[in-house]
This record gives sequence, C-alpha cells and structure tokens, in this order.
Amino acid sequence: RPGQTSTDVSDTAPLPLLYSYRRCPYVMRARMALAASATAFELREVSLKAKPAELLAASPKGTVPVLMLPSGEVIDESLDIMLWALERHDPLRWLRNGVDIQDMQALIAECDGPFKRQLDAYKYPKMRQSATESATDIATGTATLPATEPGATADSKTSARQQASVFIDSLNQRLMHSACLCGAEPSLADMAIVPFVRQFAGVEPAWFAQMPWPALRGWLHGLTSSALFTGIMQRSKLSDL
Repeated sequence: RPGQTSTDVSDTAPLPLLYSYRRCPYVMRARMALAASATAFELREVSLKAKPAELLAASPKGTVPVLMLPSGEVIDESLDIMLWALERHDPLRWLRNGVDIQDMQALIAECDGPFKRQLDAYKYPKMRQSATESATDIATGTATLPATEPGATADSKTSARQQASVFIDSLNQRLMHSACLCGAEPSLADMAIVPFVRQFAGVEPAWFAQMPWPALRGWLHGLTSSALFTGIMQRSKLSDL
C-alpha cells in the first residue's frame, strides 16, 4: 500500500492515515507523538504545490498534518494529533510526568501564537504570496516564496528577530534551571515547541550560535539529535517537494 507504517502490521488491518510534509514543524511534532506512542499509521507525503483531492476533502483548509482515522474521524490540528496519540499510550510520560499542566499549555500557546507570527516575519520578511500557495502554507513554514519585494528591508527582519528572541530568551532562562522546559524530563511542551525553535535557529545559524543561549542550544541539540527526532526526519517519497 502507498506510504509507510510505524510498525509491521497485517495488510488487512485498517490504519490511521497521516498526510505529511517532512519539513513542516507542525508535522514534526505530530509525528514525534505518534512515534512515542507506538501508534501504527500509514504515512503519505504530499506536495504542497499539488495537494491531493483526498487531503482537501478531508480537511478543506489544506494544511498538514491531517490524520484520518479508520472510523472516518479527521484530526487536522497538530496539537490535537499529539494529544490523541498520547492519551492512548504515553510510555515516555509526556503528559503525566508531574508537570504543571496549565504552565505547559500556556507555554505552547505562546509558541503557537505570538512567537510563530514573529518567526514567520523573521523568516519571510515582507515576502509576497505566490498564486499557488496559500497563507496557511506560509504559516507552516513550508511555502516556497519568490524574491523579496522591493520594500523589504534588513530592518524588518532584524525587528522580527528581536521580537522572536524574547520568547527564545525566556526558554533559555527556564533551561538554565532544569534540563527541560517544565522539569527534569521532556514533556509535551518540549516536543511541541522544539520544531519551531529549530526553525528559528536555522534562519541565521551563525548569529544563533553566538547568542547567550547555551542552555537552549544544548536542549535543542539533545532533542533534535535523538533517535526519535532523527527517525521521523527520514526522507520518503515526495519528502523534498
């Protein structure tokens, strides 16, 4: 059958189907939760320039990830996919390791809201949207955008970087006192946020490397070099489109 599964299962067993784009940070966190929960699923990589009709029928907004369950239920928000998987099986205790749930939820909300908007402005300063890609493609960080408009300036990028750095600095402050964002062990907050910090670090790697965030860089390296993360980043068909 097309795609791949997280474990070997019978060919007749109905599996959840995940529409994916490997480089999307929302997909990364959903896939980490599916892997951590040992959930078997079929993986279908898509081109965001030619979204399949089945994806759009399941989720008209056309973003990834989208998880289609055998029951017909569709889960098309990455955090909801994480919670669905971990509420079924959470052997690494990302939801149940004694963390302050409200603190964790607030941290993720700040990442997904203000920080993500600032990150988009930093990565794509005053970029114009192409006819084949929607604003939601830009929001996922997966759009292939044309050259900057004449009005784009280095100042706009620097301003967005400064604003986004406030959140990054707050994470570093937390990590100066504990190994992970909400305690000694990774939690849902770490896994939901790390793909976006990775994206931030990748915009200007040399600048990021010299900033006074050693605790954050250690945390980022530890999570993104883990077997879990490197496993979900393996290339598959269409993964580089």
